[in-house]
Amino acid sequence: WEFAARLDVRGLRCPLPVLKARKRLMSLGPGERLLVEATDPVAAIDFPHFCNETGHRLIATETDDGTLRFLIERASS
Repeated sequence: WEFAARLDVRGLRCPLPVLKARKRLMSLGPGERLLVEATDPVAAIDFPHFCNETGHRLIATETDDGTLRFLIERASS
């Protein structure tokens, strides 16, 4: 996956992963991608919902040995 920034929120519980991702996305330019790594199982629900609500694009998700990865493209506005 190609991304401009990585955010490690492993070990943090809802709602902190999404709040930290929101803040980090604001520092990126439109169309840039953020890779988020989380361990909270609720993140699998939270991140798709967050992207749907904010207009950011959830490009890909994967789970690897308890770590959830989300590739998010920042919305143009």
